[in-house]
Amino acid sequence: MAVRIAAVQAASPAAAAGVLPADLLVRVNGHEIEDVLDYRFYMLEGKLSLDLLRGGAAVTAVVQKQEYEDPGLEFDTYLMDRQQSCKNKCIFCFIDQLPKGLRESLYFKDDDSRLSFLFGNYITLTNLSRHEIDRIKRMHISPVNISVHTTNPALRVQMMKNPHAGEVLAVMEEFARADIKMNCQLVLCPGYNDGPELDRSLRDLAALYPAVQSIAAVPVGITRYRQGLTPLSPFSAAGAGAVIDRMEAFGNAFLADHGTRLCYPADEFYLTAGRPMPPEEFYEDYPQIENGVGMWTSFKTEFARALAQTPARPVKRQVSTITGMAARPLIEWAARAAMDRFAGLDCRVYPIENTFFGPHITVTGLLTGGDVLAQLQGKPLGDELLLPACTLRAQRDLFLDDMPLARLEEALGVPVRLTDGDGVSFLESLLDQEESV
Repeated sequence: MAVRIAAVQAASPAAAAGVLPADLLVRVNGHEIEDVLDYRFYMLEGKLSLDLLRGGAAVTAVVQKQEYEDPGLEFDTYLMDRQQSCKNKCIFCFIDQLPKGLRESLYFKDDDSRLSFLFGNYITLTNLSRHEIDRIKRMHISPVNISVHTTNPALRVQMMKNPHAGEVLAVMEEFARADIKMNCQLVLCPGYNDGPELDRSLRDLAALYPAVQSIAAVPVGITRYRQGLTPLSPFSAAGAGAVIDRMEAFGNAFLADHGTRLCYPADEFYLTAGRPMPPEEFYEDYPQIENGVGMWTSFKTEFARALAQTPARPVKRQVSTITGMAARPLIEWAARAAMDRFAGLDCRVYPIENTFFGPHITVTGLLTGGDVLAQLQGKPLGDELLLPACTLRAQRDLFLDDMPLARLEEALGVPVRLTDGDGVSFLESLLDQEESV
């Protein structure tokens, strides 16, 4: 397979070697290049022999560079290939619960092992060919983030509606023997993979330790657009508490035997159960914080430390901020603590109900611009609105419902400052210190 070179950076090692835009890259030091993983793996060496096709003719270019230096080639897409889409029909799939009319990219179901390694995306392993499994082992691509959901093969087939879904454990065992590190996710659905099935999954995955280095359980997300899909219910307080009890008991035993807890319930389980969040030491090095595991404790700990280290002083400033309903108590606590320490600081916290996706979706990152605008109009917003950046797509210019950030700013008539999801950035924003993002 040959990969088209879209551009060659000026004054780069590749340019000095005579590589041209539109050349087709075939091999590097004798190794065929299929996509970004091959490219990044074989481009690390200092001297590169590039086999190219130029107008149908074979050309060789020798690139001299420093070890690990970028040779200066650019490609049509980051992956140098099409992104692999999901082949499953999971009963809990959030994308299947989206309404019609949103931008096309939101409906794409990613299940690409390359993005797992490069960006931390979770994959199901059902897309992996024998060639790709062998390549992950040969290149020692690690860690791999895996959406396991259950280790019961028959149940995994039932939940993912893919006849090959039950083969995941065999692949994970292969990875473990090759010392490929794995982080595992379980999306729990009441009546399916919780209860005794959760116990089974924890036991099976723990048997692959230390290759399996963390396990997170998150509750199924249910929107108001589930018409025609498998009936599912959100976790009750009792059901969430049962998940916590099982996972904490397992984690405590594993900690005593191996020095690490290994498995963690997502913050949402504690909120639903009405239980206090675990302390900072519970989460060790926060291995699954991007999955909403320990995010509450991390934010509160960071904010409290930063607040204690910042000298009290008068701050003449009026600001406002928004939050999803789940994080409301945390953000209100932080605002009150800051106002108690800094005389003259006024921060209004506006919890936003998610009318777009429905009342069961309470996280801040799934708020839409329409809901934010509708629920803030006419409210006193002060000198600036602090907006969590997680409400916007990666380019930080559009909400999930395609409302531009500039439109929200114009409609509300107040400057908007984006804040990252950590306690230090939030305090800096409250005090009008350095930019948070």
